[in-house]
Parts: sequence; C-alpha cells; structure tokens
Amino acid sequence: MNAQPGAKLEILLAEPRGFCAGVDRAIEIVERALQKFGAPIYVRHEIVHNTYVVNDLKAKGAIFIEDLAEVPPGSTLVFSAHGVSKAVQAEAQARGFEIFDATCPLVTKVHVEVAKLAKEGYEFIMIGHKGHPEVEGTMGQLDHGIHLVEDVEDVAHVQPRQTERLAVVTQTTLSVDDAAQISAAVRQRFPKIREPKQQDICYATQNRQDAVKIMSPQVEVMIVVGSPTSSNSNRLAELARKLGVDSYMVDSADELQSGWLEGKSRVGLTAGASAPEVLVKEVIARIKALGAVSVRKMDGIEETVKFPLPKGLRL
Repeated sequence: MNAQPGAKLEILLAEPRGFCAGVDRAIEIVERALQKFGAPIYVRHEIVHNTYVVNDLKAKGAIFIEDLAEVPPGSTLVFSAHGVSKAVQAEAQARGFEIFDATCPLVTKVHVEVAKLAKEGYEFIMIGHKGHPEVEGTMGQLDHGIHLVEDVEDVAHVQPRQTERLAVVTQTTLSVDDAAQISAAVRQRFPKIREPKQQDICYATQNRQDAVKIMSPQVEVMIVVGSPTSSNSNRLAELARKLGVDSYMVDSADELQSGWLEGKSRVGLTAGASAPEVLVKEVIARIKALGAVSVRKMDGIEETVKFPLPKGLRL
C-alpha cells in the first residue's frame, strides 16, 4: 500500500462484533450432534450464513442440503439458525429423522407470536427480504394470512382481508432504521395494527448497527467481515455507506484490497453476527501487513446472552 508520507494507519475495532448467542448455539448444536452420533450429520440450509463456518463443519462431517429427499432415512437432521416452515417440520417428522432444531430462540419467539395471534384470528404483515430463509420460515408458520413487505412502497399495495385484527412482525436481521421507517408506514396505513411487545430485530443486530453508527464519524473507511449471503453483515456495510463512509464487505482477508486503504489514517473494522473472530484476526494481520501500526478497541456493550442447547445434546 502506498500510504501518504508520514501517514500512520490505525485500526478501530468495533465492540460488539462477530458471533451472537444464536449463532454460537447453532454451531454448537451441529458440533455436539457430530460428537454424539458421528458423521454424517445433515443440516437443512447453511447453519449460519458464513462460508468459513460452513466449510469448517463440512470438514468435520456435516452435510448441508436444501431438499429433505437428499437425507437418508434414519439420519440425524439439524434445522438451521434461520428457522423452517411448518411444512418442512412436518416433512422431516414424517421421514422419521432424529431432529435437532438450531433455530435462533429470537426467531422462535416470532414464530410463537404468529401462532398465538393466528389462533385469535389475526392476519400479519411481515417486514423482511423476500427469499431469505428466515422470512420463508416465519411466513411458513401459516398457510395464509401473512403478507410480506420489503419497503415503504410495498405497504401501499398490501391487501389484507380485514384490518380489525392485524399484527406486524419483522425479520430479526434488518436495518434498524429501515425497519423503523417501514413500520411507521405500516402504522400510518393501519393505525390499529398490533406491534410486538419487544421489537423483533434481535439485540445483536441492534448492537452491531449501533457500534457502526458510533464508529463511522471516526473512520475514513469501514471493513465488514461477513459472507455475501449474511443479511446482518450486509446491513452493517450499507449503514456505514449511508453515514458517508466508504465501506467494503470481505468474506476473508484475501479479499481485502490495498487500494481501499491508500492515503487513509483510520480504518474501522467490524464483523456480522455469523462471522467468527478468527477471520477478524486474519483481516487485522492483513491490514497490519499493509501498513497499519496500531489497533484500538472501541468501548461498547458487553453481550452476556446465552441460549440453552436442546435437551438431547446437553452434556
């Protein structure tokens, strides 16, 4: 890297960053299942959206599938952290698999809320990204009466059958600000809509976005460690850009380009909730090799959330 003469590059490290409790739990479920039952363990969809994590578990004997027909009878099956629809649950049970559910408990909370209110005759508006496995899982809790909106424009076109009993739910990994904007549009159109007691966007998504908001005015470029499929990692990079900072997402240290850092004196570094700390360390080493002279950790919220493992996998 051709830094400016005399320029000293500093790395500012976000706090918190990287793995959240739901990701920790999901990975541990697959690893414990491998220890207890031996390879192969089948996992429906990527356990979390991170290339390094998926490849690491593949090497240990996990097989990732999308279609349950690919799983031999009598196998052990793990549902990914994103959750699954009722149809997938029913099919897995009908096929007689040993099932362990690694759905993040904060996603399960949304599923429980949907099931409870549906029994009371509610229809739902879901704020989320079409095609994301979490959205498919949540919408798949019901066979009708749940309407997806991806942006403010969608809110004007959604047509529930009635508006007396209407509730809103949210994908847990959205941009906090975007979700608030869409929620406001939903409330404006449907003033009586029922909202969750606590917002659906998870604590880890919120905390990592808040850290980027605090960090962005202090840095000239932002590097987000995360895979292209990771919703919450993409939101971190987007947020930094909205705050006027050049922002790049890398799946590994090899993807980091020296040109991004040229002439800069401070680079911000964070990681999505599914990105392991080992990747952050490799990116730090790469930035140091390109001329960084110091690393400073931001002050930030210390996360102490821990979710229990399913009964059959506890030691």
